[in-house]
Amino acid sequence: MAGQIPDLECQERAGTGKGAARAARRAGMVPGVVFGGDVDPLAIQIPFNVLLKKLKAGRFKSTLFNLKVEGQEDVRVICRDVQRDVVKDLPTHFDLMRLRRTTRINLFVPVEFVGEEEAPGIKRGGVLTVVRPEVELMVTAGEIPEKITVDLAGLAIGDVVTISSVDLPSGSKPIIDRDFVIANISAPTGLASSDDEDGEGEGEEAETEAAAEE
Repeated sequence: MAGQIPDLECQERAGTGKGAARAARRAGMVPGVVFGGDVDPLAIQIPFNVLLKKLKAGRFKSTLFNLKVEGQEDVRVICRDVQRDVVKDLPTHFDLMRLRRTTRINLFVPVEFVGEEEAPGIKRGGVLTVVRPEVELMVTAGEIPEKITVDLAGLAIGDVVTISSVDLPSGSKPIIDRDFVIANISAPTGLASSDDEDGEGEGEEAETEAAAEE
């Protein structure tokens, strides 16, 4: 669960619009904007290398930050979007939304699978097929879970893990009402092919027997 809220240090950006954004990028910064909270948007910027490091560390868009901008009051924010260069895939702009700890928001939370060594299906050569590596949950901004954990212990080939079988963090719930699949343990490719061939052989034998009887 979420612990101490990390700081995100940015600078206020002079000017808005495409020209000001290009000037920020030329200076080695990534332009951004802070919106929400019933106050005017605030144009900001952050050093390119700082933002890139945070993006590579993961969970940037699902972490509650304490935004620090000189001359402004600290405010809790969460990233709602990071725009990237279509060719280089590098950040060119980012959007932050002001939040209170009690604000309810929708976020994608990564799924961690444990207990594979205790799953009979995997021991027999079954394959863990992950349908959803992350799940969209409604959470409280002050209690954003780092992950949800799925225990595979005891699962056999053919077993399916649905969202209803997972213990979700307190205060979190799926945004989808139906009981969707997160993962399953499927038969090894060789075993599945063998079963198919056996089925086809049985069908051919039945057809031959029927023809002989006629």
